[in-house]
Amino acid sequence: MNSPIKATPEWNKPATGEARGEAVSELERQWRQRIHERVLRVLDLSRMEGSDERLARAQVREAAQRVMNEETVPLPVQARQRVVQQIEDDILGLGPLEPLLSDPSVADILVNGAHSVYVERRGRLEKTEIQFRDESHLRSVIDRIVTRVGRRVDESSPMVDARLADGSRVNAIVPPLALDGSLLSIRRFTVGRLTAEQLIANGAMTEAMARFLNAVVHARLNVLISGGTGSGKTTLLNVLSTFIPSSERILTIEDSAELQLQQPHVGRMETRPSNVEGKGEVSQRDLLRNALRMRPDRIIVGEVRSGEAFDMLQAMNTGHDGSLTTVHANTPRDALARVENMVTMAGTNLPLQTIRAQIASAIHIVIQAERMEDGKRRVVSIQEIQGMEGQVITMSEIFTFRRMGLDKDGMVIGRFEATGMVPRFIERMHQRGLDLPPDLFEPPLR
Repeated sequence: MNSPIKATPEWNKPATGEARGEAVSELERQWRQRIHERVLRVLDLSRMEGSDERLARAQVREAAQRVMNEETVPLPVQARQRVVQQIEDDILGLGPLEPLLSDPSVADILVNGAHSVYVERRGRLEKTEIQFRDESHLRSVIDRIVTRVGRRVDESSPMVDARLADGSRVNAIVPPLALDGSLLSIRRFTVGRLTAEQLIANGAMTEAMARFLNAVVHARLNVLISGGTGSGKTTLLNVLSTFIPSSERILTIEDSAELQLQQPHVGRMETRPSNVEGKGEVSQRDLLRNALRMRPDRIIVGEVRSGEAFDMLQAMNTGHDGSLTTVHANTPRDALARVENMVTMAGTNLPLQTIRAQIASAIHIVIQAERMEDGKRRVVSIQEIQGMEGQVITMSEIFTFRRMGLDKDGMVIGRFEATGMVPRFIERMHQRGLDLPPDLFEPPLR
């Protein structure tokens, strides 16, 4: 005889079905918890580790349906199917986050404790109805993510970077550092690679700017992409990488692999944190130094954050031209200051004048990306580094986004313009057969 179902506060939470706009009854929540517990007792999850996901899901689905039949669950067919799907997601997936991961409109998933989940759609944040049962439920999902990539998160190591199987970037921080419950951030991996044409169509840049950047990459100029968090730096880096000829050998170095290069000759490398004993860490600087011994035609560093900036400059200044990287900064000038500070973190003890001279000779172009308050990401400035005047690195802006205000819907009004400055390296482009028309750099008539 079936034991009666009693409501508990733990079950009285919005479920995944509600996130899909489906009515979920209290009875359904209670039966889902009961079936879930029985399935865990029936299945040998240790034997499913590493097995084909489709096969594992089929086993979970079969076990859940068998238990439901044995229990004679009093739910309609649609609700039973929903319960089975949620149990699958909880045991093998990311639980209540699975519907968000299958939603192409979601760019970021931000979990602030078990009962608060936000998403970014079209550049704007919105709260969802999705919740975890409790903190332990959220922690089990975080543990599942990090263990799959050989990392860990606990009180002794409460912060972790990881990635999902589809390439989405994950960051988690747990108590005691997270005061109100674990924090989980998922930066979605774009399945369909954006192209320059799509960026133009989305209003992120103009055709003239894309044509210029294509020539910059083909001319093997060194490029630094600058921008704030979520400004589209990695997306822009991916687009620029499409301009690299397929005949070249490319090495990529990242903390969490996000780049989607399509060339046939690509060597991808990713950093590794220290183990439980505090040993075995492999930093970006270690990988970059090793990459120089691997005969690269191009080196792409996903983001410079520390002392590897010095090694990157050294590589750019010693024949490894055509390199690309990104940095967190709000303006092109701030980007250079950030690189300068990171070089000092490398412990080189070089004079400031020498560091700036290294930067001025190594980096040719700084591209500034920005996510504006209307949610749109735009390339707001493209600047050439011209050299040194005294102790100051000189720059000239080639393209800019001239902002004019906001419309009644809160959308940014503005236009992209050439400034009239012709870059000094135009002759280098000409020598490589890259002839850009003079009117590409002509400013608009006022």
